[in-house]
Amino acid sequence: MQKNVEKMTVNYSPNFDLKKRDKSKIKYLIYHYTGMKNDKIAIKKLTSLNSNVSCHYYITKSGKLIQMVPDLYVAWHAGMSNWGNHKSLNFKSIGIEISNPGHQYGYKEFTGNQIKCLIKLSKLIIKKYNIKKNKILGHSDIAPLRKIDPGEKFPWKFLSKKKIGIWHKVNSNILKSSRGKKSELNLNKFIFYLKKLGYHMKYSNHNELKKIIKTFQMRFRPEITDGKLDLECYKIAKSLYKLR
Repeated sequence: MQKNVEKMTVNYSPNFDLKKRDKSKIKYLIYHYTGMKNDKIAIKKLTSLNSNVSCHYYITKSGKLIQMVPDLYVAWHAGMSNWGNHKSLNFKSIGIEISNPGHQYGYKEFTGNQIKCLIKLSKLIIKKYNIKKNKILGHSDIAPLRKIDPGEKFPWKFLSKKKIGIWHKVNSNILKSSRGKKSELNLNKFIFYLKKLGYHMKYSNHNELKKIIKTFQMRFRPEITDGKLDLECYKIAKSLYKLR
């Protein structure tokens, strides 16, 4: 990968599985934000023997690329995770961490240089491992009850125009007219659509369902992420189900 990405540096993390995996095992690309105050703190944690976390690639605040774990080794970035019939996605994925203070420390827009780097890197990974569009996900998608990164400021719609990840095809005027409305809603069908997309729809109470809805909103309706199901979210879910 290094020869194909300009100015990539290496800062290896000790946190990975020693057994090499076959190239064919890599099915997913997972995006994270660091959720830490700066690069120095984030890199220290990701390369610390005691942290038990790592990633394959790290994109700094200025958009520079660092490799921390070689692709064919399992990095520890996803934790307890599910998508479709797959669990523990560390074993099947490449994890990319993008420097951002996150919601805890003053969540910021991702910079143009970060996104340029991410697009170039993602396209190389997608081509090399033949990763499907619907298997390019955020940490919150695969762990909605635990995680909220990369968050509502992550440019999923823009990335989809670069053929990275999926996006719905609902007309913008229809979306606006549906926002906040409750008529025609069918919660069971909405849950069905999300489950078919890959979301793990096991929840034990209303608050957990709300977290899952909020995760969906951060990904596909970032303007309002209140965890409340409305007709706009329903139409988006239906559109994605039909496109899958």
